[in-house]
Order: sequence, then structure tokens, then C-alpha cells
Amino acid sequence: MPQFQEEVGRANRNSAAAYLAKLRLYQAYEQNDQHQVVNINESRLEEVIQFADEVVGSLEPDFGNNFLDGFDNGPESIWAVQFSINDGTVVGRVSYVTGLNSPHGTGLYGCCGFHLASQNLVNAFKTNEQGLPLLENFNEESIFGSIAADGTAPPAPGLGVDPRIDHTIGIPGRPFKYRNTVSREGDMVYNFSWARDPGVYGYFGNMKEQQAPDCPCYVKEGPFIGTSKNIDFIRYADVMLFKAEALIQLNRWTEALPIINEIRERAANSTQRPLAAGATDIYNVSLYESFPNKDFALRALKFERRLEFAMEGHRFFDLVRWGEAAEVLNGYLSVERVRRDFLSNAAFTAGRDEYYPIPQREIDFTRGVYTQNPGY
Repeated sequence: MPQFQEEVGRANRNSAAAYLAKLRLYQAYEQNDQHQVVNINESRLEEVIQFADEVVGSLEPDFGNNFLDGFDNGPESIWAVQFSINDGTVVGRVSYVTGLNSPHGTGLYGCCGFHLASQNLVNAFKTNEQGLPLLENFNEESIFGSIAADGTAPPAPGLGVDPRIDHTIGIPGRPFKYRNTVSREGDMVYNFSWARDPGVYGYFGNMKEQQAPDCPCYVKEGPFIGTSKNIDFIRYADVMLFKAEALIQLNRWTEALPIINEIRERAANSTQRPLAAGATDIYNVSLYESFPNKDFALRALKFERRLEFAMEGHRFFDLVRWGEAAEVLNGYLSVERVRRDFLSNAAFTAGRDEYYPIPQREIDFTRGVYTQNPGY
């Protein structure tokens, strides 16, 4: 395939190499029929590095650029689904896929307030005095965990946060999509009432996949919201962390250190947009000085993936790839069900819930070529 296509958005050598890097990384974690990792294939990991090195790209200078109109198909966008507006059609070829996730309870948007951030995720953005993530015990104390009389969620005293939180999650009292004043569309500081049902589902919103109502990329059809903002399936940051993960698993964690630090340095520099409604003096992000061993490096890599791609839909698949879904999700539920009672009966069954069942009609159609996934 050509390295670049004249028609923007078409698959090219870059996107193919990135997808191959991702495929080889998943294939490297060899699993048994209960979805437990039984071997890590080093030759596959070497291919991850090979294909990642073929990808041409760079990080956006500001993390928030990836989620704003005007930056589609930029240097960090390796593979994206393309949308358009004002293209001669009635409402444009816009994305309605995330429209139901727009803030609820405000006339600025429509329906329906789905896909909310958990308290666990919010707590993951905390940093210690050195500006590093709390790789362990991050969930013991909640940041932005209580609502003040004015409807805001002030940060717990003495805690620092990674600025990516204000590009990712709607928090009461903090600006939504960098609008910290009243615009022609209304007050854009995220409000407690914007959550679908804060007493049940919590009061944090999702922000990456939303656009401000005064964006030229935005269209409203009745209660439904669409935008022409592309959706990235693979960002260059993803490719970088594919490579870092492969290096760590190959016991070359010192080579992974500068890759992860480059991601963190971009996060630390992503504070230039108007965020005055939520004070920026709580930001505290620094780089890792070293990785003392493979275990620490792997934990740092996994945590960095969570912060970098929060609310983008990668987390579950990462956990399944690592063979950690049951342990992590049941640990998550043991605490989160106390905070959100709609999760009171939730549980993850190891060896089954990593995959959906295959529809019986598909098994019948293939005359048994397909066999049902375990546990169904």
C-alpha cells in the first residue's frame, strides 16, 4: 500500500502497519480455552516493534487537540472513521454514535447522558507528591468525590491530578469542552444536574466524545446530537504504547521508559486551553526517572494506557488481552457497587465473560464449524 493516499482517510501503509502492530500484540498473549494467558510469544512481540517502527506519526502538542473539531487527520490520527457536515446532504454525514452520551438535563444538548465516568476512573488520575500515578491504592481516597453546597465537586485537599482528567471527564464546577464562561449557547461549566441520574449513576460525565454546541461541527436533530468530528480508532500514542509494551515484555524496559515519558510529557504540557473555572494549580505531572524492574515497568505501562485512552473504549480489551479482566473488574465492582447501587448484583465470570456468546443460528449456519465460546 502507498504510505499516503491522495484521498484523505483512505487506508494506507501507515494504518496497515499500525493494525498489524496491534494484531501481533494481541496474538502474543497466547491463551487457553478459559482465556488465561499461558504463554507470551516473543517472536510476535518482535513483530510488534517492527511494525510500530514503520508507522509515521507524532503526538499532537496538546492532548485535547485529538478530541476537538479542526484537528481531524492530524499527525496523531493513524486510522479514523471519517465524518462530514455541510456536504450537500440534509444534515451531513455526521456521527450520531455518541449522541446519546451527551450531557442530560441541560437545554444545551439533548438526550440521554449515557457512558458516564466512574469514581474509580476519576481517582486513577490522582498523582503523588512527585507527580507520578498512584499505581497501587489509588482508589482508597476519592478526588472530586463529594458535592459542595454550590453544586461543585472540589478536589480533596493535598492531592494532585493529571491534567488529562479535564480533557476527558465532566466534573461539576469545572469547564466542559474548555468553555468556562457563559457563551451564546449558555453556561458551559459542567453542572451536577447534567448527569442523567446522579443519585444512581453518579455525577461525572464523558467529555472526549462530545463537542460544544457552538461548534460548526455540531448538529441537533430533535433530541439527537451528531457531529462531524472524526473518531480515531488508532492514535499514534497507541502505537507508541504498543511498542513500549512489547519492549517491556521482552525485558527491555529501559527502552520503554522514554516512550512512556514522552506520553507523560505531552500530558504535562496540555494545560494551555481555558480551564480557569477549575483551578489548574492542582495539576502535578512528572516523568519517571527509571523503571527499577520489569514488574514496575509493566504496571506503569498499563496505568498509562488507562489514563491516555480513558473513555475511548480500549480498557476492556486491554484487560482481556492481559488475562486480567476477572481480577480487575471484580476488584472494581467490590468498591464501586458501594458507591453506585445499580451495580449491587454485578459480577464478572472468569472464563466466560471475556467474550459474548456466538449466536446459535451462526453455529447452525456453519454446520458446526463455529463452536460456542466457553461458559454459554
